[in-house]
Amino acid sequence: MILPHPESNISLNLMILGAEIIKQFKMQENFVLIETVLNKFLQKDIKRTPDMFINALTFLYAMGLIEKKAYRIKLNQRNKYIQRELF
Repeated sequence: MILPHPESNISLNLMILGAEIIKQFKMQENFVLIETVLNKFLQKDIKRTPDMFINALTFLYAMGLIEKKAYRIKLNQRNKYIQRELF
């Protein structure tokens, strides 16, 4: 389990940033330019950097939550698995 440092700013955590990016993707169904998503990401908080954006995108891509096509990305709709049982 990935746990943030107790004294860190939780709004700059990798998982929180990834969730913010997913929120942006839920509003759009088609592929979006990476620069568009980056601009919206940076406008939300002055402490955010392009490095944080790339790290969050890498995390989401590694988890299989986004797909890319050239310089465009979108939320992967194939991951609609709902866990119904504990095991």
